[in-house]
Amino acid sequence: MSNRLAARDEAARLWRSFFGKDREQGNEGTRRPGLGLRRGKDLRRAEGIVVLLLFVGTATVAAQTNNRAVSSGDVDRDPLLTAAQVQNMPAVSDPVAEVRKEQSWEYGPFVNWGTGVGDRSDYKFLWGGFELGKVLTPVEHAGIFSGQLEFAGNIMPLWQAYTPAPHEETYTCINTNGQPYSCQLPTGGGTFYGVSLTPVIFRWNFATSSHRIQPWFQAAGGLIYTTHKYPPNILTNKALGIDGGTSVWNFSPQGGGGIHYFFRPKRSIDLGVNGVHISSASLGDRNPGVNASIQIQVGYTFWR
Repeated sequence: MSNRLAARDEAARLWRSFFGKDREQGNEGTRRPGLGLRRGKDLRRAEGIVVLLLFVGTATVAAQTNNRAVSSGDVDRDPLLTAAQVQNMPAVSDPVAEVRKEQSWEYGPFVNWGTGVGDRSDYKFLWGGFELGKVLTPVEHAGIFSGQLEFAGNIMPLWQAYTPAPHEETYTCINTNGQPYSCQLPTGGGTFYGVSLTPVIFRWNFATSSHRIQPWFQAAGGLIYTTHKYPPNILTNKALGIDGGTSVWNFSPQGGGGIHYFFRPKRSIDLGVNGVHISSASLGDRNPGVNASIQIQVGYTFWR
């Protein structure tokens, strides 16, 4: 018991010597020579280190707080925030999470530029129109494929295809004796005009942690009407028994991916790349089609 009391008295004496009146007046009458001075220096050194650490820690926390938007999740994770502090802190800007939570409608204009692939590499395209879509489901969790299903459609009153000018091409013809021979036949071409409707677009909007970027993948099917039979083919020549007609109606199965970039709440700039096949499904006498084309799409979308 006496040892415990002696230790308590010694601790109280050191506390008074460092923080109390004796320290302020420089009175050494209550300190042992040498021991008190050494301990005083040690305590002052420790005090300086603690103050330095507190300063650095406070500055670091303040910097992080200024650079971080506070969301409801942050409040839930930090029980030290009071209601007044939360009210005075800036609201988080997360437009991707907003449209995801609200399962929003989207609508807006877009423009496409494209090029044919393979034997249609000299075909170019310019399309423009308006798209409307609706997110149908909440987030479905499937690992890296987690996301939401959206159904959409679009109409393109601007539909143009640029093909080589009318020219002659070499074909294999059959003479009256049934023997093949090489012949030059006139082939159509030029600029084709039309409209297109894509009534079925199934789009998967991937769930990400980004506040600005919403990636997506889609599959779609559309219908194209052109003012002249498309694509151009051998011109009909009744004398040679050639019927080169294709069709003014074509189908456009397609698929691709892209992103919505939200530069402000409920507004996004969109970039997509689609692979499109164009075929009449043999509605015409011939169906040369455009087996593959790459279409680059840029749009501006409103969300509500």
